[in-house]
Amino acid sequence: SLATVAALSPLAGQDTRPGIAVLPFENGGSYGQDKENFEALQKGIPGMLISELSQNPAARVVDRDGIESMLAEQNLAKDGRVDAATAARIGKLVGARYMIMGSFVDLYGRFRMDARIVNVETSEIVKVVKSDGKREDLFKLIQTLAEKLMVETRLPPLPAELGAAVRQRNVPTAALTYYSRALLYQDRGEKDKAAEFFSKAIEAFPNYAEAQRAWKAAAQK
Repeated sequence: SLATVAALSPLAGQDTRPGIAVLPFENGGSYGQDKENFEALQKGIPGMLISELSQNPAARVVDRDGIESMLAEQNLAKDGRVDAATAARIGKLVGARYMIMGSFVDLYGRFRMDARIVNVETSEIVKVVKSDGKREDLFKLIQTLAEKLMVETRLPPLPAELGAAVRQRNVPTAALTYYSRALLYQDRGEKDKAAEFFSKAIEAFPNYAEAQRAWKAAAQK
């Protein structure tokens, strides 16, 4: 609805920074983990990518809740499968210049992510970037993917001091898994379960700022 669009992009008029939005990732056929963990990563990987891209002051990154509500409105939330043309349509609605669509495969701990960059104006996939390694290094793999996306969407690199601080950060995979599960429950409307898993993520990694913010927000609702 137009009201949702207005709420999502109040600054789109004045804010000339390129808008970037990240869609849920698809599971490309993963083995070796609980099925719900894989389902959760479809939410968690984009959630963390949004956090990493948001570190760049040159980008205007659309928040995850905005994308989720837009997918629900367009009846796309169920299977999460979106083609480039649909991604571009959503991109126009949320005022993004680039849409990021992705998939991941976890084969018993060997992890790989592919992200496709869609130019919203032309509906074309302009670039595909990849990141792969071990599941236990998942956060570093997400950071690598975010850096590649910044390069390919022509964002300037992070200022040196900020870049160093960002690269020093590492979130253990166990905490990422809990955080992803919490996002999955949140999107299903299971608020108590979401709050519980945000709390577990903080237990696993006390400095987890994203989980702390989300847990506070969930506790207030």
